[in-house]
Amino acid sequence: MEQIPMLDLKSEIEFLWDDLMKAIEGVLKSGQFIMGPNVKAFEEEVAAYLGVKHAIGVNSGTDALTIALRAAGVGPGDEVITTPFTFFATAEAISHAGGHPVFVDIDPETFNLDPNQIEPAITPKTKAIIPVHLYGHAADMDPILEIAKVYKLRVVEDVAQAFGGEYKGRKLGSLGDAGCFSFFPSKNLGAYGDGGLIATNDDELAETARMLRVHGAKRKYYNEVIGYNSRLDEIQAASLRVKLPYVDRWNEMRREIARRYNNNLSDVSNIVLPIECPYAKHVYHQYTIRISGVDRETVRAKLAESGIQTAVYYPVPLHLSKVYRTGGSDHISVLPHVDKVSREVVSLPLSQFLRIDVVDNITETLRALI
Repeated sequence: MEQIPMLDLKSEIEFLWDDLMKAIEGVLKSGQFIMGPNVKAFEEEVAAYLGVKHAIGVNSGTDALTIALRAAGVGPGDEVITTPFTFFATAEAISHAGGHPVFVDIDPETFNLDPNQIEPAITPKTKAIIPVHLYGHAADMDPILEIAKVYKLRVVEDVAQAFGGEYKGRKLGSLGDAGCFSFFPSKNLGAYGDGGLIATNDDELAETARMLRVHGAKRKYYNEVIGYNSRLDEIQAASLRVKLPYVDRWNEMRREIARRYNNNLSDVSNIVLPIECPYAKHVYHQYTIRISGVDRETVRAKLAESGIQTAVYYPVPLHLSKVYRTGGSDHISVLPHVDKVSREVVSLPLSQFLRIDVVDNITETLRALI
């Protein structure tokens, strides 16, 4: 039985093998492993790609969020409005910065923060908003930015799942005060280990972020604040430089696969397909459907029996997690869309190297189970 994983990294590595080996060999021969020329070059290249003034490489997407929030002025007692339907790091970073996450409901079609829910959640303690571009689809940024402007709030985009995605023709991560990226290996632009990046057009925020990533020092040994050891690794930067020129084509390949999925599943009444709003250029970090009327875990188990791996992102929304339900946030409320969606979502295998005949096999098997 052919095993179909959620993500095929082996095909990508095989495709890039010679260039990757050359890049990694170059780093090894140089003897420069921390904050070397590849980090500097990658920061310049990715800043140009995103259309921002500054790109600051850090150790992970989680660190990118934490450092960006602190650089944006979030501190103890501040509130940050965000979605609970996201990876734990989104809220965790708020807590690490000393703030409190305030969770609001989502748009059930895009799975992203519903801008209409933001204003009622604003209090005198509110400092920032974190929209998450979940699964590769842009949050609706114009109303979010307008609310932030009216209330003088900072906007930190969580772009961990959406590298290369766009909102009205602009790259995600370039619209708010800062954009935070993860280069975890599964991402659309992934490293071969951990890595992250902060993108910004704000000179002061960039300077503070650069200081925070190296123990709070602008000059080595002259520490000004408590910071972090959060530097993008030179070998990871070299690998990312190899992959960056391919990312737009690879994202288009992912869109083509998503279209095939949509075509094959469009007439199945128990399945709600992902949408792509006119303002968004979806990069399908995940191809996520909603299953209703049947038991999700039974369907997943039967797919697994056929060798088809699936995943649920995310089964426990953060406002119901042990950490934030028990006092991490003072703003626990009923969020009906989040609660419903979290019980229905299933992500199917997707990578730019997924063959069309495999997509057809997956959808044929799924249709027989629904």
